[in-house]
Amino acid sequence: MEEMRDTMYLKVHRIRGEVMVAVCDSELLGKTFDEGALSLTVEEAFFGEEVATVREVAEALAGASIANMVGEKAVACGIETKCIDGRNILKIDGVPTAQMVRM
Repeated sequence: MEEMRDTMYLKVHRIRGEVMVAVCDSELLGKTFDEGALSLTVEEAFFGEEVATVREVAEALAGASIANMVGEKAVACGIETKCIDGRNILKIDGVPTAQMVRM
């Protein structure tokens, strides 16, 4: 069985015909990160309680019109699936985060 630090949480939100995917590394859920004027809270209500595999995250990202990724593993999935470019990662208190919108 995978250890919690090796897992991610995934939640798919369907809003007015759009599919928004939220994915975060499991160890980040419930934490807040601050750096200067930037603040990021990894809330369970948004990122969910469903543990997901890399494959499940990749499949969800493939069907997303909007995605929010927080953490090393989550952002790596976004890069590997070509949802995001590795040059467009923001780090807040050392934690990588990225967003994607498909139009």
